[in-house]
Amino acid sequence: MGRVVDLDTLLSALADESGRVVTTNGCFDLLHVGHLRLLREAKAMGDVLVVAVNDDDSVRRFKGPSRPLVPAAERAELVAALEPVDYVVLFSEDTPERTLAAIRPAVHVKGGDYRAQDLPETRVVEEGGGEVVIVPLVPGHSTSDLVRRAGE
Repeated sequence: MGRVVDLDTLLSALADESGRVVTTNGCFDLLHVGHLRLLREAKAMGDVLVVAVNDDDSVRRFKGPSRPLVPAAERAELVAALEPVDYVVLFSEDTPERTLAAIRPAVHVKGGDYRAQDLPETRVVEEGGGEVVIVPLVPGHSTSDLVRRAGE
């Protein structure tokens, strides 16, 4: 089971870890099988998986005033409980660039609804010597779709 930590604690823990660090990020507002499969693929690319989770204010700016559905501390705890995850860190900015600059992952993973060249974090990851990998989406599994269906 992973741990929810602040950025300073994470950086200290990573200094003691050996191996390839992989990151991903997102809101993780309603966990679904698409999230789990992305996290499993990400973990398979390295030794340590760090998930950066948007805090509540960041989610509201990104998704609108009705989100998040689940508070940040609970979202982080749920993500940390998933088998592939080693560490979860919350971030408050609109994008995880500052967090990723501090972590300097070997690989940063995003789902297929993104293109690496469009992500603001790509520059930061590549400047730190890492690469951005886009993995295919699991068709029919998105949080926005779940929220929309629940409202029907």
